[in-house]
Amino acid sequence: MKNIGVLISGGGTNLQALIDAQKSGVLKSGRIVCVCSNSASAYGITRAENEGIPTKIIRKNADCGGDTDEFSRRICDYMKEMNVDIIVLAGFLAIFGGKLLEEYADKIINIHPSLIPSFCGKGMYGLKVHEAALAYGVKVTGATTHLVNEVVDGGKIIMQKAVYTEDGDTPEILQRRVMEQAEWKILPESVELLCSGKIK
Repeated sequence: MKNIGVLISGGGTNLQALIDAQKSGVLKSGRIVCVCSNSASAYGITRAENEGIPTKIIRKNADCGGDTDEFSRRICDYMKEMNVDIIVLAGFLAIFGGKLLEEYADKIINIHPSLIPSFCGKGMYGLKVHEAALAYGVKVTGATTHLVNEVVDGGKIIMQKAVYTEDGDTPEILQRRVMEQAEWKILPESVELLCSGKIK
């Protein structure tokens, strides 16, 4: 059984998908042992506390003086303190590197709300991704899970799931559909694959 640490920045809907998957048995080779947020106002912290999951807030600017290396080191230290084996970025909007990437090489999963390599990379997150997809006029979008490396959204792809755009879509409507039809399904499945040793 692998220990999972989840990094969040906002509402924690993907965290909730992982919690639900743990309860339903979709995620059976790992368990969430802690949640770390870079925002003190993230509702995901409340979701974790409601489940009795330990939480910590580490803010890049307020706590680390805006220093990416210090930010990465503090998160890494907390993950080590909690005996975390696998890290999941569940809507984590901060960039990190250094010690965290070194210590957890090939053990960090991210979920991105498009079919990489479309609409990804630095600055492409949240609603911006869906705004770009609709502006381009794509008929199919979706979500991608991938391993994290030093390139933003550049790590090895684990799973992808397609979602159709529809007439009348707004970025908010499309975001919700991508979450429901893709993100909340492939993230728990991908975490299970990594925890069970099926990703080499």
